[in-house]
Amino acid sequence: QVQLVESGGGLVQPGGSLRLSCVASGIIFGLYNMGWYRQAPGKQRELVAGITSGGTTNYADSVKGRFTISRDNAKNTVYLQMNSLKPEDTAVYYCNARRTLRLESWGQGTQVTVSS
Repeated sequence: QVQLVESGGGLVQPGGSLRLSCVASGIIFGLYNMGWYRQAPGKQRELVAGITSGGTTNYADSVKGRFTISRDNAKNTVYLQMNSLKPEDTAVYYCNARRTLRLESWGQGTQVTVSS
């Protein structure tokens, strides 16, 4: 029974910050690569940030320098700290856990809206 539960989304002003959290259960968390994806209306889902089981991170060019992904294996949690938010960051953000190409799980998503 794999479950990923996102939290922390909401409405924020441009230039503001949010921190998303994703708590995983039903997996050996430390063995999984974790990622944050987002999907805006009318657009394809895209990888925002990823962190491997070993702690290596990668980011979409559009968020480099503004977003930080981290993980706390003791809490089975991955975070996405989002600073200097822009209206174009508005999307549903999804948590992803992947051990192999076949062994993959998704959260239900959390809405992030950046607007004045």
